[in-house]
Amino acid sequence: MRPFLERLAVPEGASWATLNRRLDDEIPFQWHHHPEFELTLTLNSRGQRFIGDHIGTYDDGDLVLVGPNLPHSWCSSDKIDPARPHVALVMWFLPQWTAPLGGVFTEFRSVAEMLARARTGLKFSDEAARAVRPRIEMLFTLPPEERLIELLRVLAGLARDTGAEPLASPLALPAAAPERQADRGRIDRVLENLHRHYAERLSLDALADIAALSPSGLHRLFVRQTGQSVTGYLAKIRIGAACAMLSGGGKPIAMIAADSGYDSLAHFNRQFKAQRGVTPREYRQRFRTGG
Repeated sequence: MRPFLERLAVPEGASWATLNRRLDDEIPFQWHHHPEFELTLTLNSRGQRFIGDHIGTYDDGDLVLVGPNLPHSWCSSDKIDPARPHVALVMWFLPQWTAPLGGVFTEFRSVAEMLARARTGLKFSDEAARAVRPRIEMLFTLPPEERLIELLRVLAGLARDTGAEPLASPLALPAAAPERQADRGRIDRVLENLHRHYAERLSLDALADIAALSPSGLHRLFVRQTGQSVTGYLAKIRIGAACAMLSGGGKPIAMIAADSGYDSLAHFNRQFKAQRGVTPREYRQRFRTGG
């Protein structure tokens, strides 16, 4: 696993980006975030999705909209058809791209409202996902100008989904208040370090040096931007990584605890149950049985 801060490039002649991701072996756990909205349709795959502090199972046809800078990852357990690859059809667009929706283009007010709700992540109903799946699959074959129109049709259709479910809790949200570019850079450097080195010993002093702030200054900035402390955020990363390892193989729980950054198995068990409501062993069993 190699978590990272993802930087996306928009192709020339387009205002947003797509990715037709096909993987023969697995969808690996890659805990990351980016400033764009992300709409992902996952096909021929089942496993777990991690959105902020949400962890849930997914299956063929899973359709999720992730808000800007909300950490997320998918992690497959197996394929529906073993002869075909895991497929993720991904669409990225910046918040600035959506600004006219509901404002200048009042016809898309419902889309703007849906995007506001998607800042904590939205899982669309199976019915809505099935309805827009042909449009999403066709979208990837179109030239840029037609692709944009088709995306707007997809978003308009999804905005009518009364069964869409929020995923992460509000505490997982990045700060909604306007931020200075310098603050965003500091937070990005700290987040990248946390996600890359979560299994190592990390001190607040060292992270403060990375942010070019005092420890108290980093604490205030981090809480303002993420709604939680550095230690609380780190604990969620570690438990999220442990969940992926528990669901993805048979590695001993004591080894998973160490690989997640815990020296003490007892402390790991307490932290895990506090966050997930079950022990690591119970979590692994539930995932394997689908319970």
